Parts: sequence; structure tokens; C-alpha cells
Amino acid sequence: MITQLEVGGIPTVLGPTTGPMHAGLVFRVGFADEPLAKRGITHLVEHLALHSFGVADYHYNGATSVEYTFFHTRGAEADIVKFLNGVCAALNDLPMHRLTTEKEILRTEENGRSEGPTEALALWRHGARDYGVVTYPEWGLSGITPDDLRAWVGRYFTRQNAALWIAGPAVPAGLQLTLPTGRRMPAPAQSSALPVRPAYFSGPSNVVAWDAVVRREARAAVFSGVLERALFRSLRQESGLSYTVHAGYEPRGDGSAVISAFADALPEKQGAVLGGFVDVLASARLGLIDQAEVTTVVNQRTEELTHAEENGSRLPGQAFNLLAGRPVQSLDEALAELRAVTRDDVAAVAASAFADGLLMTPGLTSADWAGYTAAPNSSDVVVQGTTYPSLEDPALALIAGESGVSVVGDGSAATVWFDQCAAVLAWPDGARRFVGHDGIQVSFEPTLFMNGHALIPALDARVRPELRTPMPPRDAARIPIPRPKPPQEHQPAPAAPETESGGTAGAVLGLVVLSPILLFFGLIGVVMLISAVADSEDTGSEVILGLSFLFVAVACGFGVGKAIRKLRNR
Repeated sequence: MITQLEVGGIPTVLGPTTGPMHAGLVFRVGFADEPLAKRGITHLVEHLALHSFGVADYHYNGATSVEYTFFHTRGAEADIVKFLNGVCAALNDLPMHRLTTEKEILRTEENGRSEGPTEALALWRHGARDYGVVTYPEWGLSGITPDDLRAWVGRYFTRQNAALWIAGPAVPAGLQLTLPTGRRMPAPAQSSALPVRPAYFSGPSNVVAWDAVVRREARAAVFSGVLERALFRSLRQESGLSYTVHAGYEPRGDGSAVISAFADALPEKQGAVLGGFVDVLASARLGLIDQAEVTTVVNQRTEELTHAEENGSRLPGQAFNLLAGRPVQSLDEALAELRAVTRDDVAAVAASAFADGLLMTPGLTSADWAGYTAAPNSSDVVVQGTTYPSLEDPALALIAGESGVSVVGDGSAATVWFDQCAAVLAWPDGARRFVGHDGIQVSFEPTLFMNGHALIPALDARVRPELRTPMPPRDAARIPIPRPKPPQEHQPAPAAPETESGGTAGAVLGLVVLSPILLFFGLIGVVMLISAVADSEDTGSEVILGLSFLFVAVACGFGVGKAIRKLRNR
């Protein structure tokens, strides 16, 4: 049974466990709270707060998630007290001398992290704000200062914004949890980068993924289980198209939840996997759900909850509920809500989820044939301003105006408005990357645009200073330079124009030479043709010879005519 109490003014849930005592201190702050320009600041606080513990002889760790940051430990009571009190002491006075080192550790950690199969969905659904920020690298690390960290801790890591869970017989003696005073911070409001839903976008060639935002309730959790079973049966057992099939349910602090699903695919089978995936979603939307499937999932969830109650693993979720303003739910209440879910309840969730769905299709496949609308991947509007042509591509240009910046080319455009800018990545060599709230990016390499370096001060002046995110210097080899243009085909030199005197002399000479020849050959040719007609014998040779003389006369006639025209034009 879970008991509610307070420790040091912090709301606490206490429950029994079958194993060693474990406890955790959670704060209502996560990746979704970070502005993109400060991406990574919460994770950095977590690392700094844990530095002093080094290599302890008990298990401890910290974690930063989308909405929460928590520190947890397992062991003897004295170790738990030492750890949790130590975390609070560190939060009150972060070891700033470790700032540079911990930043490097976080960069190394990020470098080894791979993107999950459903991670891109959050970016396309939410853009570069709140729940979409989690998909971006921790770009803000370079520019985070000690003052930034103190302000972040003072806002989010406070007594009023914390909750505690303890799995054990009682609260350990000596637990003080000294934290600054603040206020409870609600979960961020969800933004949307999708003008229409259901929507789709193209992703990697080896996976199909989907998600939807629905109300947070037991029947939605059951639907995620029913969906996973249906996808597994269709795509693995029956068709053999996929190896890994998964669906999940993730509650949020604002009363919503995200249902997500994915299935892997061979590139040559991507169309078949997409078709099977879409068919399962469509069947669920139409209510083609078996009551036996619902019962099976309910029974599985019931068993999981009962086991979690015994080992204390329900406690973290209940602490999260406290921070979200939701009541602590006893096991009996949770089981009763779960067992009340019917087939019709699950069908209703399926219909709602389909209407809100976002589908990631594999490779270059599309899903408009299935009723999904393509999510926007470019901008409809271009800013009014000065055009800076590309030094490489005549079809590409950057347009900078008072209200924003655009890149246009290849029949599309990307625009970021300065008043809707989430961050500007700034490199020392002058490169800039503008990221809009909708996730659209405009990259500017000053070396690749005409008068590019002269534009940098004007661009920097139009963006709020807090959005500027300094980036580490780039190696010189990574700074692009314009590619040399291909050599033009050789054009023959134009002929020298004739001089007036040279042209006249040539024309006169032509008349003097060609006129007598014209008269001689013309007269002989005519006489021979007349003679051939009058003479009935051996006319063939005379005709041929006469025509030959006339051919020479005609050729001379063309030369005489050209000479006369040239003389008339002088």
C-alpha cells in the first residue's frame, strides 16, 4: 500500500518493496522545458550534481527525460540518506570548476547515442519547441555559463517543484533534502507543426513508424497493447515481413499521452510493410477489434501492475503524478479502471488516434492513398529583402530581409522568421544556421554567397541575443569554398571584318573576271542546246555538253550578283 507524506516540505510517496530499499528525488523539468538555444542545460545540471559521488560502493544514477529529471539510489538507509542529501547540497552549489569537463563528457555521450525508430516523429509533430526539442542535439552546451546554470536551478530544482519516492518500510532517519524555495512548474503546452492530421512524411528505408496524441487514460494504454499484438500478428507471424514490432504508451503531465508504434522492414519490402501497417491501423479505426484481444491485454497489464506494487516500481510513476497535479492511485483503483475497459472503449481510442496520427513512411514511399496528408517540409512564403546569389548554383539564392531569411532554389523555399526563431547556431568563421519554431532550417555559409561576409552583422543584429548559440570552431577543411565553375566550350574567334577598301576592290575584280566567263559559257551552252534539238543524230552528247556550259555560266552568275550587291551597300 502506498502512503503519502512530506519530507522537508517535499511531497513523498512511501511503499513496501520485496528487495533492497531504493529511493528517488524527482523534479518537474526535462528536455521539453529547454529552449533550443539552451538545449542540454538540464542534462548538464544532472551531471554536475552527481560529480561529487565519484565511484561509490552503492548503486546510484541520474536521468533526464522529456518532462522529468530524477536522481535515484539503492542500498542501505545510510547510503540513501547520504546520496539524496548530497544531491541537494550539490544543486545548491554546483561544482562550476567541472563545467568544461562535463560538457565534453556530454558531447561524448551524445556521440555514442543512436536515434530511436520513432524519435523523428516528435520533430515533425512539434517542430523545434517543447516536445520536439528532444530530437535535437545538445547544441546549447557550448554557450551555457555558470549564471545560466544557477538561474535554471533556481527556477526548476526547488522544493515546490520536487517529489520523493521511497520503497522501504519507513523514511530513513536524517533525510533533510535542503532545496531553494520556488514554485511548481507545469508541463509545457504542446505546440504543433502539423497543419493537417492524419499526416505522413518520408523517413529511413528500413522502418515504418507512427504516433498519435490521445487522452491519458487506461483504455488508451490498453489500445497500445492491442495495437502491438495486431501488428505483430500481421507483419511477423502471418506475412513474415518484419522482425521487430513494437507499440508503446507514454503518459504526459498535461493529461495527454503518446501512443507510438513501429515495425522494421527490408528496403525491398518497404511497400509491403507500409501497406500491412496501414491496414492494421485502418482496421482498428473501423472498430475491428476482438474482445478476446482486449481481455488478454487487460490481464497482462493487471499482472504487471500487481508485480510492480510488490517491488515498489509503481512508486516513481506516482511521484510523477504528484508533480503533474494528479492524485496518487492505489493498486485497487488502478486495477478497477483497467478491468473496466471494453472493446468499444478501445475502438473509440483507435478512431481518435487515427485522426491525430502521424505516419513515417519508409524511403520514398507515400501514404496519400491511405488518407494521410503530406507534412510540410518547405515554406510557402519567402521574405522580402535583398537577394544574395549563390557562387556555385545559379538557381540558388539567399534572401535576407528585416523580418526573416529565406533560401530559394530547385522550386522550393525554406524561410525562418526572426520572431519565430528557436535558435541561431553561430560558428566563429561566420556560418549561421537559423532554426524556426516549425523545424524549418536555413543554413548560411558566407563563403558560398556573393557578399556573404558583409551580411553577417546585419543578420546577427536582427536576432534576439538569447537565441544565439555559439558553436565550436570548425576545422579549416570543413569550411566550404565555392567549387570552380566548369570551363566553357571553346568558341571560334570571330572573323576579322573586311575593310571598306578591301571589300570594294574584291567586288570590282569579281565583276571584271566573272562577267566575260558568264557571257562566253552562257552563249556556247545555248548554241549547243539549239543545235542538239535541230540535229536528230547524236543529240545526247551535245545536250550534256551544253548543260555543262550553262552550269558554269550559272555559277558565275551567282558571283556576279554577290559582287553587285556588295558594291550597292558601300
